[in-house]
Amino acid sequence: MTEIIQKKLNDSAAARWTALILVASMMFFGYMFVDVMSPLQSLIEKERGWSPDVFGTYAAGEYILNVFGFLIVAGIILDKMGIRFTGELSASMMFIGACIKFYAISDAFAGSALANWLDSWWVSMPASAKLASFGFMIFGCGCEMAGTTVSKAIAKWFKGKEMALAMGLEMAIARVGVFAIFSISPILAEKMGSVSGPVGFCTALLFIGLITFTAFCVMDRKFDRQLGVNGNGGDSEEEFKASDLKNILTSRIFWVVALLCVLYYSAIFPFQRYGANMLQCNLDGISPSDASNIFRWFPIGAAVITPFLGSFLDHKGKGATMLMWGAVLLIACHLIFAFVLPATHSYLIAYSTIVLLGISFALVPAALWPSVPKIIDEKVLGSAYCLIFWVQNFGLCFVPMLIGSVLASSNADNPAVIAAKAAGDEFIPYNYTVPLVIFACFGIAALLLAAYLKIIDKKHNYGLELPNIKE
Repeated sequence: MTEIIQKKLNDSAAARWTALILVASMMFFGYMFVDVMSPLQSLIEKERGWSPDVFGTYAAGEYILNVFGFLIVAGIILDKMGIRFTGELSASMMFIGACIKFYAISDAFAGSALANWLDSWWVSMPASAKLASFGFMIFGCGCEMAGTTVSKAIAKWFKGKEMALAMGLEMAIARVGVFAIFSISPILAEKMGSVSGPVGFCTALLFIGLITFTAFCVMDRKFDRQLGVNGNGGDSEEEFKASDLKNILTSRIFWVVALLCVLYYSAIFPFQRYGANMLQCNLDGISPSDASNIFRWFPIGAAVITPFLGSFLDHKGKGATMLMWGAVLLIACHLIFAFVLPATHSYLIAYSTIVLLGISFALVPAALWPSVPKIIDEKVLGSAYCLIFWVQNFGLCFVPMLIGSVLASSNADNPAVIAAKAAGDEFIPYNYTVPLVIFACFGIAALLLAAYLKIIDKKHNYGLELPNIKE
């Protein structure tokens, strides 16, 4: 009788929120590393000769191995081996990949035998970019696997409780990481005299993230003992079988959610790589620091409002409706950046549109990720998240390359760009109209899928519009 009435570890608010902070810290540092070079596009072009298309290829490197199947394997690992093993593995991969990238852009690598060998093939891409892309691939595998692991961990610890709020807070903490790095990356690069300074700083933070997840593992092991789960790594009472994946892949609503995800995020994360430089170009050549100071309010807008949206979703629902509004705001913001900002050069419009885009970025993830457990069986939840991330990674891999290529080709005959390159200027005044219209088109497609998702939910009663907390 004592065992029946004994409270579990996650029944303690302090325990479950502590667990959230520990796993969110790992993602906080991971998101900092993802965008550490985003405000430094012009600097890396000057220091290492990375043109926009090279920068786009480097940005795509984070996702290449995920696209070619790693995330599917990661989902199976997560459901077979459990949260703790997968989280430690992913945190380690992030740190190792970061170390490789840090070395690639350091002065120690330049002129080394490895650099000379890498320069001997694929001459259109500098050796530093090749090795940095390789390191970013390893980091990206770890980061995406960590994201799915954290999602499953939150679903486990907050089942029947404040799940959407918890996921919203985790995303908010990660967004603050983006805000922080856009704030301090240009400062660190200026103080340390090189783009490698902020990269090394974030690499050290990733090691701290590995430590925080290890601390979470201690708590999670105790929680599993209370749940009576075997210590072999699995998190579900039912044994996972790879054949269970067919239930996910044959689900229509799964594919609607996955395609909505890839379209929406393709207009967000690749945009982050170029957002600061876009502001430089559309605001009469302001400094990288000033552009970063404006762009950093994008993740803050998301961070501030995401927990409130998560709480609303827990108590009131309306998840599918929130997805639609997020897509509408996304479309409006990219069109404003494409046509209104270049015509007005208005700082007020720049700031307000950045914040509005942050609100969009709060609406969609806050509604999307807590909805997945409503449509997918718990024992394959890790694989479902990984498959969604896998589909998402196609966009995140190829869209940066597309945008980099389009940016370079659409400016090939731009007199201002030609003159700036001929003069050896650090700032190149690119015209971003075509890339921004492409981002807006992704948003339109996402809006159509969100509307279709709402229709499917109404017909089949998946509960996407219902609150998470049952009264």
